[in-house]
Parts: sequence; C-alpha cells; structure tokens
Amino acid sequence: MSESKTFEEKVKEVIAKIRPALQMDGGDIEIVEIEEPNLKVRLKGACHGCPASAYTLYNGVYAELKNAIPEFGQLIAVQ
Repeated sequence: MSESKTFEEKVKEVIAKIRPALQMDGGDIEIVEIEEPNLKVRLKGACHGCPASAYTLYNGVYAELKNAIPEFGQLIAVQ
C-alpha cells in the first residue's frame, strides 16, 4: 500500500478486501469507529453471534490489518 494513504484509507481498503469472504458465508463487517491506531468493528448477518466469530476477527481480520498496516493497534469488536 502506498505510504501517502491515510490510516483511515488503508483500513477501509483492507476491510473492502476482506468483506467478500465474509459475505460469501452470509455475514458482513461494519466499521464502527476508526481511532488511529485502533479500529472498532461490528460483525453482522451470519457472522454476528457465530461461534467462529472470534476466530474470524482475530485470525482473519486482525491478521490482514496488521499485515497491511504495520502500525495497526487493536481490533475491537462491538455489539
């Protein structure tokens, strides 16, 4: 990713890349708040309340964010 992009632009780009995989399983992800270096998200649809949602968030979403944005801090799930 280009270094000229803002933190918010980088986060939105990564979430847009992840979203189709979640939607294939009947779910979705919503950005609730971006407060650099952290992100608050809400899982929706089939992902909301799914037993695998913690795995999805931290081994999927968080890993992608951290890989693409080295300065990324915490991924916080909200209801």
